Amino acid sequence: MSSPGILGLLFEEATGDYSFQDAMCPINFRISNFVKRLFLSLLAGTVLCSCSKGASAPKIKVMLLTGQSSKYHNWELSSALLEKRLSALDLFEVTKVVSPAKGEDFSGFDPEFASYDVVVLDYEGDSWPESARKRFEAFVGGGGGLVSVHATNNSFADWPAFNEMIGVGGWGGRGDDFGRKIHWFNGEVQLLNTPGSAMHPPKHDFEIVTRAPEHPVMKGLPVRWLHPNDEIYSRLRGPAKNVTILATAKADKRKVDKGTENHEPMLMDIRYGEGRVFHTTLGHCNTKDDERVPSLNCVGFITTLLRGTEWAATGKVTQAVPYDFPAIEAVSIRGQ
Repeated sequence: MSSPGILGLLFEEATGDYSFQDAMCPINFRISNFVKRLFLSLLAGTVLCSCSKGASAPKIKVMLLTGQSSKYHNWELSSALLEKRLSALDLFEVTKVVSPAKGEDFSGFDPEFASYDVVVLDYEGDSWPESARKRFEAFVGGGGGLVSVHATNNSFADWPAFNEMIGVGGWGGRGDDFGRKIHWFNGEVQLLNTPGSAMHPPKHDFEIVTRAPEHPVMKGLPVRWLHPNDEIYSRLRGPAKNVTILATAKADKRKVDKGTENHEPMLMDIRYGEGRVFHTTLGHCNTKDDERVPSLNCVGFITTLLRGTEWAATGKVTQAVPYDFPAIEAVSIRGQ
């Protein structure tokens, strides 16, 4: 059978399935939406004007999905700051999607996840309709990116696929029998079935330790850096499948009298099907906070959020480490 030319290969139906076959070399592979649009953009630029100097790669399409949080959090503030930081980077094209309010009708809630390269999820609230769940599972499992921010991991305890996507979570019905706890001690990840459900010490400044320095999100970051006035989510539980811990933290007992004796995961890489998930437990804010809240304006939080979003969408990170990234001696906060 004759093989298709490169034009035919690149302009296949936009299902994401591309194939090249002949008697000697059958190949079938799948390309992410971002890579597909990149190839098409480059090809179009070449065909239309091979001498053009101004052509640029398409932006990463980001859906920031939000709309609900518990009384302990403030989705309106957190999502506004996430949108501000994501939109400030020319790499991203950000669309904010707001769910119905708590207790409202969700029957028409069915976002077009497949139109995006990555979903940044800042959501802690009502269950989604089955149709939205299935679309989301297909999106991430098929190679779409996901970023889970802070209290997002309190959501959807009754949704098995979601819990595999985020690896571990807390509260919201996650008791001692929900799954294994994940910690870091003795120099490696430890999965425990011991008693104890999710908790966190009071907010305080604490040290974050890089555990996967060669990971694209973490490459070039300091081994240790100081993060301001945030919660250390501890004793998180779940399926804990395909989880790589990128960074950890431990409560500073000189500042607070509550916390586990183990290092807890703050940043994680989880794989779900063909999809990449960046899970950050950082970024607490509540209704008493304003746009100056330190946890969300920390340069360390901002940098890992932006890098994690790019990595979840593309599998790589092109962003340099900013000059004002925090060290261990002092926090670094933007806008203050």
